[in-house]
Amino acid sequence: MQKSWYFNRRTFLHGTGVCLALPWLECMSQADDVMKLPARLASIYFPFGVSLPNEKSEHAAWNWFPQRDQNTFQFRNSLESLEPLRQQVTVLGGLSHPAGRKMGGHDTGDIFLTGANFSGTTYRNSISLDQYIASHVGDQTRFGSLVLSSDGGVGEPSRSTTLSFTMQGRPIPAISNPRQVFDRLFGEGDSSSKNQRRLLQNTGSMLDLVLENSRSMKTRLGKQDQRKLDEYLSSIRDIEQRVNRSQAWLDIPKPVVDRDAINLSADQSSPVEYMQAMYDLIFLAFQTDSTRLATYMLGQVAGATTIANAFPACIGLPGNWHGLAHGAGKKDGAKSLGRFDQLLAQQLSRFMTRLQETPEGDGTMLDNTLIFYGSSNSKTHNNNNYPLVLAGGRNLGFKHNQYLQLDAKTPLANVFVTMLERMNIPHDGFADSTGELSALTN
Repeated sequence: MQKSWYFNRRTFLHGTGVCLALPWLECMSQADDVMKLPARLASIYFPFGVSLPNEKSEHAAWNWFPQRDQNTFQFRNSLESLEPLRQQVTVLGGLSHPAGRKMGGHDTGDIFLTGANFSGTTYRNSISLDQYIASHVGDQTRFGSLVLSSDGGVGEPSRSTTLSFTMQGRPIPAISNPRQVFDRLFGEGDSSSKNQRRLLQNTGSMLDLVLENSRSMKTRLGKQDQRKLDEYLSSIRDIEQRVNRSQAWLDIPKPVVDRDAINLSADQSSPVEYMQAMYDLIFLAFQTDSTRLATYMLGQVAGATTIANAFPACIGLPGNWHGLAHGAGKKDGAKSLGRFDQLLAQQLSRFMTRLQETPEGDGTMLDNTLIFYGSSNSKTHNNNNYPLVLAGGRNLGFKHNQYLQLDAKTPLANVFVTMLERMNIPHDGFADSTGELSALTN
């Protein structure tokens, strides 16, 4: 029998007029058992593949994939920072997007979360996994998703600087400045809620006018122009939904967090501090339930034209990221790239540790958060055998402490379908999926 004084966490937060990340109290437990704890997903991408020296090489210890040892496995140098978290980690080998195998080695970042099939001069992406989930649960939080990258913006087709794509396959601009991310999540913005409301209402009125005029125009257009107009109207509807969401949250105060707890002045010239700041922002966004979906593109594949390409040199490694990847087969090249692989994994481990050390319900935040981490290349320009890590989500039914070497015929989208199923997201498959990946779940 439910006690009269039981109440849920969000009711309490809203009732106080302040949205704080409260601990889970006894009086909240029953209510939260009923409504269930939020399921989250953070997707993190890095370009150019990883160090994969031959097993007989003097640098074999820098092979990114774990070493098999009878019925178990051992992390090697690159992923050794994940050892304390191995009960929450699955390493995946052998997987890729079948559509990506015939693409150029610098093109596959665009389809990492979409699995879209495009080739030649025709570029038409599809919806990314995070945005598909957001279309079902994004209205439950202030922000449907959080889209981050080290380079920011959208880039260009096949060289996108974002992992997130709309239902129409259009790239969603990523934010690269930690201070801008913080201000969006937790800043006050316009001090007058009245002014904010007026601006949103005016935006809504303009969108209504655009939609009305566009519909009247449609009957006079040819088929190709009608298709383009439909795509345009869909983007307008997306904006309309965001405006409506903003209006709904206008009277609910943003969470109050410690601004000084994050190094908001960090930038790409100090890669470690910068990556830590971005991960910290994702953590706070999840902890305050500002969003349940985040993507972070650590770097993209356009080579010398990207900001993140300089990250290795900034920390004393020889050359840029693209150059390290191309030089992995040269003398000591596997070790140099492996050291950078190691650094990236260390930042991932730090983020996961924060989630693991933060209580939530009867477990931790990591138990309710899925982390998908990896690249769409194994080696530079090789679009098979993606290096992948799936972590967290034990309360969603995922099992870990395993290294799965899967058949190359298995599409990566089967992992996505498994995520959707365990997050209770309605679906009819995803991309080129053929079913769930049962080895991932209890």
